[in-house]
Amino acid sequence: MTHPALVAGRTAVITGGASGIGFAAAKAMAAKGMPLALIDLPGARLEQAGKTLTASGASVTVIGIDVADGSAMTVAAASVAQDLPPIAFLMNNAGMSLPSSTLTDPAAWVRTLGTNLWGVINGTQAFAPAMVAHGAPALIVNTGSKQGITTPPGNPAYNVSKAGVKSFTEALAHELRNLPNSKVSAHLMIPGWVHTGMTAASGSPKPDGAWSAEQAVDFMLNALDRGDFYILCPDNDVPRKLDEKRIAWAAGDIIENRPALSRWHPDFAEAARTFFR
Repeated sequence: MTHPALVAGRTAVITGGASGIGFAAAKAMAAKGMPLALIDLPGARLEQAGKTLTASGASVTVIGIDVADGSAMTVAAASVAQDLPPIAFLMNNAGMSLPSSTLTDPAAWVRTLGTNLWGVINGTQAFAPAMVAHGAPALIVNTGSKQGITTPPGNPAYNVSKAGVKSFTEALAHELRNLPNSKVSAHLMIPGWVHTGMTAASGSPKPDGAWSAEQAVDFMLNALDRGDFYILCPDNDVPRKLDEKRIAWAAGDIIENRPALSRWHPDFAEAARTFFR
C-alpha cells in the first residue's frame, strides 16, 4: 500500500535532509517521483546530498538555512510555493544533541531547543497552511524521540526539546482533524537506535543493535499507510514490548506518586528490575 499523499508530482519538503533519516526519507520520496525541497544548514554536506539525489534522477531544490530561523523558513516556504508543485509531505526532521545540564549550559539549551523544537514549530507554521489550503491529501511527520517520552537522565536539553515535539505534534494532529475539509494529518516519528551521524562517529560501522536510516524510513512508511499517529520504531536491540514497558514505567511515576525518574532511583532499583524482567 501507499498513502494517497505520497504520489508522483507532489512535493516533499524535508528538513535535516542532508543526512541520516532525513536523507533516507528524501531517497524514498524521490523513488515515488516526488520533487524534493531539501532543507539543512548551508554547506558541503547539503550540496553533496543534492548532487547525489539529482544524479539518481530526482528533482531536487536545496535550501541552506537554519530551521531555528522562523523568518528564513517563511521565505523558504514562499519560494517552494512559487517554484514547486503543491506540498504533500512535510517532514520536520532536523535535529541535534549537545551535552547539557539543568543547572548550566545555557547556550546548549538555546541551540538545542532552537533546532529540535522551534525547527518543528517553524516548519509547520511556514509550510502547513498551504498544505491545508490546496485540499489534497497531505502528511506532516515530526521527528521526536523516545527520550522525549521516558526522559532518561543525562541530557535534559535534548529530552525537553523532544518532549515538546511530542506535545506540539499531538496538538497539531488534533487541530488538523478538526479543521473543516482538512485532508492533512500529523504524525510523530519516534526512532529507535538508528545509525546516523548524530548517534555515531562519521564513517563508523553500524552496530548490530542499530537500524539503518533506511530501515527506520521503511517502518515509517508502513506506519503511515496504516494511519498510525505514534510511529514507535523498534531496532535490533530493543523490541516494542520493552519500549512499552519503559513508557508505562515513566507514566507510572505520576500514577504511583513515585520520585521523578524512579527507574534510576536507588530506592526503586529492585522494583524496576522486577518490572522489566
